[in-house]
Amino acid sequence: MSARLELPQVHALGPARLIAGLDRFQRLDLAAHTRVHPPLPRPTRDNLLDLAERVDLRGRGGAGFPFARKARSALAAADRSGTRPVIVVNGAEGEPPSAKDRMLLARAPHLVLDGACLAAAAFGAEEIVIGVAAGSPGEVCVPAALDERDLPCPARTVCLPERFVSGESGALIRGVNGFAVLPPAVKARAAEGGTAGVRQRPTLLSNAETWAQLAVAARLGPEAYAAVGTIAEPGTVLLTVNRPGAGPLVVEAPFGTGLGEVLSACGLRPGEGVLVGGYHGGWLDPVDAVGAPLSRAGLAERGGSLGAGAIVALPAATCPLGEIARVATWLASQSAGQCGPCKRGLPDAAEALATLATGADGPAALEDLRRALGGARDGGACSHPDGTARFVLSALEVFARDLEIHVAGPGCGRPVLGVLPLPRDEGTSLEVDWSRCAGHGLCGVLAPGLVRLGPHGFPSSTSIPVAPWQEHDARRAVNQCPALALRMRRPERASDRPR
Repeated sequence: MSARLELPQVHALGPARLIAGLDRFQRLDLAAHTRVHPPLPRPTRDNLLDLAERVDLRGRGGAGFPFARKARSALAAADRSGTRPVIVVNGAEGEPPSAKDRMLLARAPHLVLDGACLAAAAFGAEEIVIGVAAGSPGEVCVPAALDERDLPCPARTVCLPERFVSGESGALIRGVNGFAVLPPAVKARAAEGGTAGVRQRPTLLSNAETWAQLAVAARLGPEAYAAVGTIAEPGTVLLTVNRPGAGPLVVEAPFGTGLGEVLSACGLRPGEGVLVGGYHGGWLDPVDAVGAPLSRAGLAERGGSLGAGAIVALPAATCPLGEIARVATWLASQSAGQCGPCKRGLPDAAEALATLATGADGPAALEDLRRALGGARDGGACSHPDGTARFVLSALEVFARDLEIHVAGPGCGRPVLGVLPLPRDEGTSLEVDWSRCAGHGLCGVLAPGLVRLGPHGFPSSTSIPVAPWQEHDARRAVNQCPALALRMRRPERASDRPR
């Protein structure tokens, strides 16, 4: 099995529900799944809606929207239009520090399909669609699981580009419908159908963990499901704990479990700060992190967010600003490029952060950074600019001491160890050959949203990430550079790697 298809390891703090049996089996095929999990009940439409409301089942992809409310909206739209709804499993996990949905679709796909099939049968669905990232284990494991079982309606797997925005619900549905996998310019609810739904049908979309949780709740019933967790947030939650030098560990823990307990169980310390919620989440300082309960309400009290449940503890040996700058640059390259905050705000913020990380021109760079982030917040066509701004601004607060050192002088002197995970193939980039560059500045004219020129007319960076929507300008700059100092570097393809 190739490196990209390595299966995430798991650990339970408390009862193992979603990861039950994975201590004995690397992957639960249908035979193993039926040995681990009891028979699945067949609730009616009203019973399934009532169950989801009684356990307060919410989306586990980051937004935390109530499942029952979304389902009722889709069913009402289906009744009005005389059509049948479509069930969509969002497994396009494009966030590098998160592996929980990838783990479920690879190792326990039938639990996810149980939840989707429950809803399809109870709600009279026309189709089940499972969206997975191209090259992920789900591309192989989900079709194999579908072939093993009887289904209440037709089902298919759709492979989507492995990009951050592919997991946005509107982008995923556009991909299912055969369009470019980008967030729609006009926000609309998939549950209402129309242009926002799969084939214009009312669409009930949730991420893989949400569907698995529905299957667990149906088997346990509301009282047993709520035997762990908190009164306000019953049940368990999947967390992806990132470990430097090791693969991610997917931990199942009851809601309300202390973040410090989770870190300790994984052999980690809070270090300089802890990121909770992934690259659209926020940072907690070490003191707050140790005592923080892992629940939506508990983290909100500390200015944090559970998001998709991704956790990274930053050790003291690495440069915090350098780490944040790496991720901000990657996030800027992952945008859809459909609005001003994505086209200019995020690249400007990434450039200012990179300048701060080197300790050069600190006060001006900090001012540029805050200006760029201010323009990115609440002004984007989707949540990507706002989520990126939240990630960076919370880092500036938690790492304020390190920020002061970088603003005042040459920087903290610590190396950037790459603790914050990014894809091995970080995407296409525009490379500048300094031995050839003569400072003509034409590249800044041909690709103004991509190449930024320094005070002497030379590009301010030698390696510039290129988003898909920027490739035309990048190629034009390469082709017309009088000094032949530019070239495009594309990511290594999986087929090119040694086996």
